Amino acid sequence: MGDIVSLNETPNAMRAHIGFFGRTNAGKSSLVNAVTNQPISVVSSVSGTTTDPVKKAMELLPAGPVVIVDTPGFDDSGILGTLRVEKTKETLRKTDLAVLVTDRCEGFDNFEETLIEMFNANGVPYIVARNKSDLYENRPENIAENEVFTSSVTKDGIDSLKNLIAKTLVKFTSPTGKLVSDCIEQNDLVVLVIPIDQSAPKGRLILPQQMVMRDILDANALVLAVKETELENALKTVGKKPKLVITDSQVFSKVKQIVPRDIFLTSFSIVLARFKGFLDSAVKGARTLDELKDGDKVLISEGCSHHRQCGDIGTQKLPKWILEYTGKNIEFSFTQGGDFPENLSDFSLIIHCGGCMLTEREVARRRKTAQYYGIPFTNYGTTIAHVNGILDISLEFLEQKGK
Repeated sequence: MGDIVSLNETPNAMRAHIGFFGRTNAGKSSLVNAVTNQPISVVSSVSGTTTDPVKKAMELLPAGPVVIVDTPGFDDSGILGTLRVEKTKETLRKTDLAVLVTDRCEGFDNFEETLIEMFNANGVPYIVARNKSDLYENRPENIAENEVFTSSVTKDGIDSLKNLIAKTLVKFTSPTGKLVSDCIEQNDLVVLVIPIDQSAPKGRLILPQQMVMRDILDANALVLAVKETELENALKTVGKKPKLVITDSQVFSKVKQIVPRDIFLTSFSIVLARFKGFLDSAVKGARTLDELKDGDKVLISEGCSHHRQCGDIGTQKLPKWILEYTGKNIEFSFTQGGDFPENLSDFSLIIHCGGCMLTEREVARRRKTAQYYGIPFTNYGTTIAHVNGILDISLEFLEQKGK
């Protein structure tokens, strides 16, 4: 999405997540504090001091904005220890780069080898920080390319660790996708239709709307934001024909009746699916609505964890529209925030939100889980476009540049 925006403007979902993993008292928290140069984690000689993942957003050049995550000790024991280990596993699923912290100057123990197996199984690149190096009597002369000696006491190796983290992220993190900036040209006008109803956050725009607006500005194009109630008047009075109209999915049907056919029309959810890299599968998934039968189960999953309100799109509007469109007796299940079933075998379709509050790795993991079970995976906006009979229309703007 163009140049890196400032630290305070970059959402956590858009940052690479770097998780620090290891046994209890390997010095993870002290090392995290040294890397961030801030006391974000409580440090103690008492085993199991870190009880939940602790996060800190920062800028790490040349990688850019990142989130540093300190996790509980992986060898924690007891009932609480088991819960902490589960939290660690949950964090790993959202991690772009793992830092294995060990206080051994050579080799690994069983817990550390298990972590490495988990990194590899989840496709997470990792580096090794051989911590507490100030206590080593005989430091090996040669270590692997993905290893570094560190000490949070003497600060030895901290800069080397930062450089290794940044270098590894640049190597393994794929370039950020495009929203619409490659489909428009300088001075093109793009109209954003943003409903302000009871579900809209007070005093601000939601993340997809912000992201699309910034992407348009980065292309040196013009952007006009209106409510759906003002769209018709805006199109009549604005002195320039819009190249593209992007609407909130909930008012897709109404907006279609207003926008002339020679103006491209799509939704925030569709361009976000493109950005996240699963638009093709989202389109295929939405079209499987035509194949649903009585008794089929559909999972509707939302990445953020806002309070459900009357008229909520995920739990109320989508099920209503799907039932009306299919005419079938469909059963619905719902998840929110970090919750997502590992076993999807009971479902015939997964309908996910745009995923703007989730990392690309987490969205990809959920999509791959669905793929493993052979379950179609789509999103809100693509589904809404399909049930309104305008999915093909909403994809036309992509034909200029291809998907």
